[in-house]
Amino acid sequence: MDVAGLGARIRSARESKGLTQGGLAALVGVSRSAVAQWETGRSGQVGANLAAIARALDVGVEHLLLGAGAAAVARELGWLEGLAGDELALLRLYRACAAEDRAVVLRLLKRLAKSEIQDISDSSTYKETQS
Repeated sequence: MDVAGLGARIRSARESKGLTQGGLAALVGVSRSAVAQWETGRSGQVGANLAAIARALDVGVEHLLLGAGAAAVARELGWLEGLAGDELALLRLYRACAAEDRAVVLRLLKRLAKSEIQDISDSSTYKETQS
């Protein structure tokens, strides 16, 4: 993850909106020092807060992650169509992982998805038997 570029884009969007670091912190629900860390490239919990930061600054998550030009190209190509902020953050974090960690993440997500599908299936079967 280009943390320095991300931090610069957060700072720029914050200043454009006329917010102080403390003002952004209050909107996101973090400390002023957390915002300072994000803006100086010492990421902290920026990934976990990315969607909230984007909402507070009235920008898209893709803008914070990619910059205006790259975000526009990605949107034009349809790469980001239908993705929510947390999905984009997840994708960015996944890409920052080492190959072996990506394999672990994929296995976990497959297990969780299978569990969710099973829960839905069990729920519909239960409803059918109650009718």
